[in-house]
Amino acid sequence: MAENKNRALAAAILPLVGGAANVTTVVHCMTRLRLGLADRSLVQDEALKAVPGVMGVVEDDTYQVVLGPGTVARVTPEFEALVEEERAAAPAPGPAAGAAPAAAPEPHPVTAEELAARGAELKAARKARNATPLKLFLRRIANIFVPLIPALIGCGIVAGVNGLLTNLGWAPGVTPALGALASGFMALIAVFVGYNTAKEFGGTPILGGAVASIIVFPGIGDVEVLGSRLSPGQGGVLGALGAAVLAVYVERWCRRWVPEAVDVLVTPTVTVLVAGLVTVFGLMFVAGQIASGIGTGADWLLENTGAFAGLVLGGLFLPLVMLGLHQALIPIHTTLIESQGYTALLPILAMAGAGQVGCAVAVYLRLRRNASLRRTIRSAMPAGILGVGEPLIYGVSLPLGRPFITACVGGAAGGAFIGAFSMLGDTVGSTAIGPSGWALFPLLAGNQSLGLLVAVYGGGLLTGYLVGFLATYFFGFSKQMLADLDADVDAGESGEARAEAEPADAPADAPAGTPEGPGPQGTADPSGRHPGTPPATAPAPAPSS
Repeated sequence: MAENKNRALAAAILPLVGGAANVTTVVHCMTRLRLGLADRSLVQDEALKAVPGVMGVVEDDTYQVVLGPGTVARVTPEFEALVEEERAAAPAPGPAAGAAPAAAPEPHPVTAEELAARGAELKAARKARNATPLKLFLRRIANIFVPLIPALIGCGIVAGVNGLLTNLGWAPGVTPALGALASGFMALIAVFVGYNTAKEFGGTPILGGAVASIIVFPGIGDVEVLGSRLSPGQGGVLGALGAAVLAVYVERWCRRWVPEAVDVLVTPTVTVLVAGLVTVFGLMFVAGQIASGIGTGADWLLENTGAFAGLVLGGLFLPLVMLGLHQALIPIHTTLIESQGYTALLPILAMAGAGQVGCAVAVYLRLRRNASLRRTIRSAMPAGILGVGEPLIYGVSLPLGRPFITACVGGAAGGAFIGAFSMLGDTVGSTAIGPSGWALFPLLAGNQSLGLLVAVYGGGLLTGYLVGFLATYFFGFSKQMLADLDADVDAGESGEARAEAEPADAPADAPAGTPEGPGPQGTADPSGRHPGTPPATAPAPAPSS
């Protein structure tokens, strides 16, 4: 009955604030439902104030509906669920009623825009296939850790600068401060993980952070469990994750059974007490063992099977991204960074992006006449070199098919290169997750000098570039693919580019309307000759490339 009452109140509020399309953000404080609105004029203030259960409204940086303590914590999840349901049920735009069916398009070469649209369709289809319980759970895990990436990057770069200054003996008065800046976030990362976990799983974020803070509290070292003392930080981010999830379920139980009059006092107390004690006397030990096992396992894998492990990880990372399974690696990376100071897996996985870059260069050279696709590659290449691979994946390699496979081959080769050095004792790692490509250079760390780490990682990138290029150039296209793709699809190019785009074996007297015939509006063919002009005795040779 209580859940029905809360949902009914949320359902009464939603249309009066303009519906789901007008709601941009939903949060709550102790007594108020705080809404971000796209259009304030759509709100019906007087009708909203008259809703039973609404104590008033407040206009501030957000639109605030006063519901009272206890009630607001129960109504907010119902309101968020209704917003998502209404958005999901919104009809997709389609053709106007009564519109005449479009004529069948004439055959034409494939353009970059069509490849981008095909890539978007593949991405949307992948997202739909990923709506399984496991993948939805992994997406939630990603939502917990991804907001931490900017701080990991910033602190990681500061740590790298501090290490360089310390090794050179420079600025001794500044390096202790830089060390504190670099380490402060990592010392408290469990608190941020707990906060984000509770937020993602529908609890009160600050309660999740409060329970997780037990893990990093220095005084936890005075607690004995099974005859041994706990150590601050034991369990790390994995313990914080489990503690916050437990806190969410305890809080939900309290919201269901605790009377609203005492909810503000009882629910937080019970949540912190129950979840905190379970964390101290159980989760910290278990999570500590798991974290230790992850570190030991990663070290063994790279030391004993480095080349093979690099081959597999570098080659399969792009398919893992397509399936959404790469999100399972995020807490593993974070655990390794927390326990060892760097993750040795990320530089290997980054080789997948190197394979993409080499693949794109090969596509650019193989499809010399497809000016549209070549322009897409030119615009996406700088981002790809810096490690942002989505434009090349969804705009070039994935919709083309075979080049996506050859890009994975390049990634496998680069991963094997770095993995082989791990077997020799030269481990290359990263102090943060997120960046790859050239953007990873400032974040490199490991068990050797910075110069050697840069050389090994750079060698891996060059290997990925080269193998990705060669595999794509020689094996990335069938004859039919080249016939479909390697054609002039951008008559708006300059005269020189259009001359380059003209097929060398095109008939000089190609009739109007053929792919070799007129350009836009049917006024001239790619050679510039107007229809009806007698052809030359022999076609001019295409410029050599």
